[in-house]
Amino acid sequence: SQPASELVWQCGRSCDGGMCVEIARLSDAIMMRDSMYPDGTILTVSRDEWRRFVVGIKAGDFDNS
Repeated sequence: SQPASELVWQCGRSCDGGMCVEIARLSDAIMMRDSMYPDGTILTVSRDEWRRFVVGIKAGDFDNS
């Protein structure tokens, strides 16, 4: 496994330096971290879990309204 400092981290297009989630893609997983705390906790999920999460976002499952 690569050290977090060697991964290629990406954030969403709408992130403009605020509090955003950054992701790094591995061959078998997705890693996520808080852009405000890049040395903090990193959450790792399988690619299948990531796909289900993205489907839920697009379906509005996490909207606060």
